[in-house]
Amino acid sequence: MKLNHLHSVHFLGIGGIGMSALARYFNHLGIPVSGYDKTPSPLTEKLASEGMQISFLDSVAEVPARVKANKENTLIVWTPAMPKDSEQLNFFRNEGYALHKRAAVLGMITANMPTIAVAGTHGKTTTSSMVAHLLKSGGENIAAFLGGITQNYQSNLILHDEQAGASTVVVEADEFDRSFLHLHPNTAVLTSADADHLDIYGDDQVMMDGFRAFLDLIAPDGKLYIQSKAYEKLAKSDFGTVKVTQYGVKAGEIQAENVKALPGYFSFDFVKGSKRINSLELRMPGFHNVENALAAIAIALDYGLTEDKITAGLQSFRGVKRRFEIHVQEDSKVYIDDYAHHPEEISAFLGSVRAMYPSKRLTAIFQPHLFTRTRDFAAGFSESLSLADEVILLDIYPARELPIAGVTSEMLLADISADKKSLQSKEAILDYLNANRPEVLVTIGAGDIDRLVEPIAKWMRDEN
Repeated sequence: MKLNHLHSVHFLGIGGIGMSALARYFNHLGIPVSGYDKTPSPLTEKLASEGMQISFLDSVAEVPARVKANKENTLIVWTPAMPKDSEQLNFFRNEGYALHKRAAVLGMITANMPTIAVAGTHGKTTTSSMVAHLLKSGGENIAAFLGGITQNYQSNLILHDEQAGASTVVVEADEFDRSFLHLHPNTAVLTSADADHLDIYGDDQVMMDGFRAFLDLIAPDGKLYIQSKAYEKLAKSDFGTVKVTQYGVKAGEIQAENVKALPGYFSFDFVKGSKRINSLELRMPGFHNVENALAAIAIALDYGLTEDKITAGLQSFRGVKRRFEIHVQEDSKVYIDDYAHHPEEISAFLGSVRAMYPSKRLTAIFQPHLFTRTRDFAAGFSESLSLADEVILLDIYPARELPIAGVTSEMLLADISADKKSLQSKEAILDYLNANRPEVLVTIGAGDIDRLVEPIAKWMRDEN
């Protein structure tokens, strides 16, 4: 399908973070955009305010007439998270519309542009956002399709200047449903390669085959920046002729030295051989985010950015919503929210919070995401959550799944070694917090726990 011939674009799952970036892109081009999503959200409200037609009823009657009237020049973009019995999805299939997943459309958009693709089980949203911000703030002409709302741009989409000549596109390469295999990177980053999405891949070895297939897509003369632990899971034959550079806080050709965890930010030195950039400040805290920054800085150096521009760009990076997002920071109370939904992510997040506030009591509210993920990584969740002094569990957020017998949040409780732990409902959280008054509070999860963030932040700010 030729994108320059499009009459309209309709999204199934338009409220997804990656899908909404595409929706904004086509809307920016002046192509009528419409879409369906299961539930309203601040993001769908924003899309509607920008002129897009959004519906929350999975009915053919909700599909705009222009979409029904011009099948040949209408693009249907869908997410595998759509249920198989979706009325709209089956209508488009039965009527012979061309349906494309988000990654396939990204592949179409970026086919003729130099591409930086960031993949990995964890860290890809933050790293791709850092790369995009460093390059843009350093004066490079870039476009970016990101998996989160960046604080600097209040968007998951950065548009390049079409009048300014050659440009580069930065994309988050999502391993879910093997979506990243549609991309054609010249430079790639692999931030991690831990098992996840086993409902899709079956086991961790099949998932590793997916990452190998992604690496095969890098241009033969391209570059790969790979986190040191991920590198150890692969063989030299997996990299072909690509130039490979390892990075890590304490391992690899690129490292961080003099890492310091401070309230509200981390500081560190970037080291690559004889190249050093000292006294960098990262206002998006976390040891894992320092590691993500190493890859972003290396790419910025490849593009010729000066040390001064990199230092200023990193210091001005305000992070991504729901990634180590500090909402309240006072001497007597702290509240941080994070999207972590895998044991490795939770360990990295809680370990960093501990380092920032070593003498304070840490309370974690966690909402598990997916029944299959909870079942597959139950022991890991219990171990990682045990880094907190108190753990509060909410019910599992099902997302695209139906319940699995015996799989509940309660199954995690017995193996959590925190000295205080409980199950609570979302409705009872504020009353519970008011009665217990936590010192350092964190909310963790990828489901609708985000609906609690503003009420909790307001409660904590107003609390005496």
